[in-house]
Amino acid sequence: MTISRFRTILFTVAAIVSLAGVADATYLSVQALTGETLSCGGSPDCFRVLGSSYAKVGGIPVALLGAVAYFCVFAFATFAASGYARARTLLIPTVGAMFLATLWFLYVQAFVLHAYCRYCLFSCLLAGLVIAVPSSQEASGP
Repeated sequence: MTISRFRTILFTVAAIVSLAGVADATYLSVQALTGETLSCGGSPDCFRVLGSSYAKVGGIPVALLGAVAYFCVFAFATFAASGYARARTLLIPTVGAMFLATLWFLYVQAFVLHAYCRYCLFSCLLAGLVIAVPSSQEASGP
């Protein structure tokens, strides 16, 4: 398998995973904006995390920011899979920022809230997929 084909497959997988992220974050955003109770699989930790003061930034639900970020990743990954190099240059820092945010939220859940939300831990997979994509220098080899 060529590096170009491998990269296209990874970008396609990243686009699909990001769609799942859009769905997940949109579900949490609707819950946050409407105040509806969501299904957390019976986990009280989920409600503790989503109801905490860390679930909003400046009055905006973090999940809504996540939905926007996941949509951007979907768009960038789709364009990158189609061969647009500029999309890849936008994709990597976006996913990097999402990964750093994920690390922060993991810290908050583990050491501040002592509770974990299954819905909130999704972006690590997406970051791992995009980080695994070979760089342009590797693609120019034989």
